[in-house]
Amino acid sequence: MAQREVVKDMVKEMTNTLDTKLPPISMNPTDIERLRKLADAAANKYPETSDFLAREIERAAVLPEATPCVGLVTMDSNVTFRDDVSGQTRSVQLVYPEDANVDAGKISILTPIGAALIGLSEGQTIEFQTPTGGWRALTVLTVKPQAI
Repeated sequence: MAQREVVKDMVKEMTNTLDTKLPPISMNPTDIERLRKLADAAANKYPETSDFLAREIERAAVLPEATPCVGLVTMDSNVTFRDDVSGQTRSVQLVYPEDANVDAGKISILTPIGAALIGLSEGQTIEFQTPTGGWRALTVLTVKPQAI
């Protein structure tokens, strides 16, 4: 077997193992459509994060159009989460890249944390590998819809 095939098999096995550990997620159709386009457009500039986001979109359950998203991390929602590695708690608003402002607590969906949080519900934990190779685990504590 060629080395390339061996590597493909190893990646597939690791992905299958990872998929069994990932929590179930849900997204609304509006977010999915826009995020899929965003992940494709960002593939060259942010390859690791856009790939992570694309995988999250693909594994998400699609909610019916009018389903209320109470307690679910969607775009523009305000999320309080705990970094289970450091024990730190943060409150952020999940936004599109053009609205990101770290000083104002607005994090882009095109960050590893943003891509990890989308679709999670209160109480869920996700473990993921960062672009630098480290591992993070985040637990969603509370989710509030965007303040109007």
